[in-house]
Amino acid sequence: MGREPLFSVVIPTYARPRQLGECLEALARTQLPDESFEVIVVDDGSTMPPESVVQRFRERLDISLLAAAHGGPAAARNHGVARARGRFLAFTDDDCRPEPKWLHALAARFACVPNHIVGGRTLNALTRNPYAATSQLILDVVYAFYNDHGTEARFFASNNLALAADRFRAVGGFDPRFSTSEDREFCDRWLREGYGMTYAPEALIYHAHPLSLRRFWWQHFGYGRGAYRFHHIREQRGAGRFRPDLPFYRRLLAAPFVAQRWPPMPISAALVLLSQLANCAGFLCERYRRP
Repeated sequence: MGREPLFSVVIPTYARPRQLGECLEALARTQLPDESFEVIVVDDGSTMPPESVVQRFRERLDISLLAAAHGGPAAARNHGVARARGRFLAFTDDDCRPEPKWLHALAARFACVPNHIVGGRTLNALTRNPYAATSQLILDVVYAFYNDHGTEARFFASNNLALAADRFRAVGGFDPRFSTSEDREFCDRWLREGYGMTYAPEALIYHAHPLSLRRFWWQHFGYGRGAYRFHHIREQRGAGRFRPDLPFYRRLLAAPFVAQRWPPMPISAALVLLSQLANCAGFLCERYRRP
């Protein structure tokens, strides 16, 4: 079995062999001793399992490939954690490329806050794709709003999130009923347990998700569906009924007018508005399709 590694990097994947290969190539360049981390790839029911992709890295990484029924990324991550040997878990996605110092930066943070969730910074790798660039703008607003105080953060996306393995298991892992917003629900549950969260912008990952207009709409429609489930569960926990966070939405809608970046402001503003229309549509769809 070998000694316990410091990190178990858990990667859910579904029918994206090229992106998975790029993710694993980035991890193979990690500036941390090989014995300090393992990589667990969880195939979420792909019709063609990525065995050939994983095989290319067996001499460069301590890597395992697990098969799971198609249950979504939350269930796949939990499946990977069940086999993880590391003291800390580090989650990313198959379309992400961690920087070589990613795990090193997380380890430095855990030396100070070993019982916190530590979330890194995710940047868009497809800077000329207007839909991916707008999604990055939205994420930047979310992080600036909810993680303004580094050691009192409130939300991290699951593609760049790490924490102690024993604490992850103690709070029950990700809720497998969620296909989106599982990270939002997990962070909320974590904070309700009285645990802390720390933002580590130096722990960098690049996200390469090629979006079209159609994919952009359905991505944010899915976020809306997940948002309804999230607020419904919070209400059941006694957090009160959902109320829109108006200061956040004011900041989000103003972001295209103050951000000096591509795409041009009219396109960015239109896409931010479209994302919120899709989000509302997904929210209402989930609201009225459930009892």
